[in-house]
Amino acid sequence: MRNLTETIEVKANQSARTFTIRKTYSDGYKVKYRTIPMNQEEFDSEEMNTENDWKQFLRATNDYYTV
Repeated sequence: MRNLTETIEVKANQSARTFTIRKTYSDGYKVKYRTIPMNQEEFDSEEMNTENDWKQFLRATNDYYTV
């Protein structure tokens, strides 16, 4: 089994209060997720997330879908 590294890039959509999360693996594989719309308080809080916070978000919740 190969040990792949992953990077995450996140873009906020202020008007829809959603985030688009792009995961890229070291072998070139990419996957894109979008969060479900959030209330303003949640959205403001999530804007400060680090890459590790987003990795945890993807592991611990179902508040997103694959695009």
